[in-house]
Amino acid sequence: MTWPICPGQYSVASWCRTMVFAVGVCGSVSASAALFEDGEARKAILDLRQKFESQKLAVEQAKQACTTHGASQADSLLALQRQIELLRGELAQLRGEQEKLAAALAEEQRQRKDETRSVADRLGKLEPAKVNVDGAEFVADPAERREYDAAMQAFKQGDYLGAQQQFVAFIERYPGSGYLLSAFFWLGNAQYATRDYKEAIFNFRAMVSRAPKHIRSPEAILAVASCQLELKDVRAARKTLQELIQTYPKSEAAVAARERLAALNK
Repeated sequence: MTWPICPGQYSVASWCRTMVFAVGVCGSVSASAALFEDGEARKAILDLRQKFESQKLAVEQAKQACTTHGASQADSLLALQRQIELLRGELAQLRGEQEKLAAALAEEQRQRKDETRSVADRLGKLEPAKVNVDGAEFVADPAERREYDAAMQAFKQGDYLGAQQQFVAFIERYPGSGYLLSAFFWLGNAQYATRDYKEAIFNFRAMVSRAPKHIRSPEAILAVASCQLELKDVRAARKTLQELIQTYPKSEAAVAARERLAALNK
């Protein structure tokens, strides 16, 4: 940038106004920096502000030289120009350091927020929570949820023997659980898959007797009939299918029961 040094173009007063503008810009930087709440950031900003004040004093001294010491106007302007250039350099440095402080503070705040979220997540895993299974909502402990989910995962992966063991252990450990009815239902299905039909019938019946209005009770009775057919007990299967149609006439399981009865009567 080229600065005029000819006294005929600019007066010392105009240069002083330029200085006031530069001082105002620096003051806004200091005010912005003061917004930081972090202790170290505030200390750093205060140090930078002291540096600025020293430069401001130097400029004031230059202005006094222009007006009180009788120096030539051109020399005074040159001296003031040098002080302004020094101040501009300090201002650029202040801005750079302010940006670094702002970035460091933002990163620290992000880390603190992540830590807070992590703690909340860990606490959430230790506290009972509401769950919804087969249309029923209830509160379950984290360990209870994990064990039921593990048994279901084994079933879905085709590990029917493993699923049976886990569901049996779950029923014994949590006899009052909201998962209990669903555990009986899927235990019966795992036993059906391994052709343990008598045990499957027992567990399907155990579920229905505890909650005849459960959403899966019609399916459980239909499964009982399927087990009876596998055991070649056609008479018992017919009776079970008729029971299903009579008790749950509007269910999808009842539709399947009517089709099976029609096939058995041919």
